[in-house]
Amino acid sequence: MVRVRQAEAGEAQTLTALCLRSKAHWGYDAEFMRLCVPSLTVSEDTIAEGRVLVATDDGNQVIGTASVLRDGDDAELGFMTILADVNAAPFYERMGARFLRRMPSDAIPGRTLPFYEYDLAERAS
Repeated sequence: MVRVRQAEAGEAQTLTALCLRSKAHWGYDAEFMRLCVPSLTVSEDTIAEGRVLVATDDGNQVIGTASVLRDGDDAELGFMTILADVNAAPFYERMGARFLRRMPSDAIPGRTLPFYEYDLAERAS
């Protein structure tokens, strides 16, 4: 069973390593990966702000992470937006994410990525 919890102080390095391993899975070269480091780095400050979620498995092993950004003062958790790696796009589509448009990469100048919306409230019901 997957559990989701707030990230804890001291987990930034572990979560960053997970993000980098996940991106490297697609076989990108060293220069590409170097350019991705800033956008895939999880900071202790972001964790302290309560904006980082962690997914764990039954053995309490970290298996995923996400950064949560509020959209206004009265924001509710209902829609999640995803700037997806092109290789991961089919996964998000199978999971029910709706393609919105292509957006500039947050790491690679001149590259665009698929941008999705996922309705969490719809999935919870």
